[in-house]
Parts: sequence; C-alpha cells; structure tokens
Amino acid sequence: MAKNKKVVVTGGAGFIGSHLAYELVRRGYHVTILDAFLQETEKISLL
Repeated sequence: MAKNKKVVVTGGAGFIGSHLAYELVRRGYHVTILDAFLQETEKISLL
C-alpha cells in the first residue's frame, strides 16, 4: 500500500492516463490529473 504518496498524471483524461490514474488510486496513491484537453488536428501529408 502506498501511504501518503502523491503523484501527478499528465494526460490523465486520455485512454492510458485515465487507466493509470485509476490503478494508482486503487493502490492507495493520491492522484492529481493534469490535462490540456488538446487534440492533434494537423494532418500529416504523405508525398
């Protein structure tokens, strides 16, 4: 058990970050989630 352990999860609203945050909370960590809620909108052109 993680007593008094604090972590910050960047990108916590995404798929991996949200699952990571859930697991950390389940293991007893105090989790702070930071996310800018930005999506990549630029398309990559292939030549």
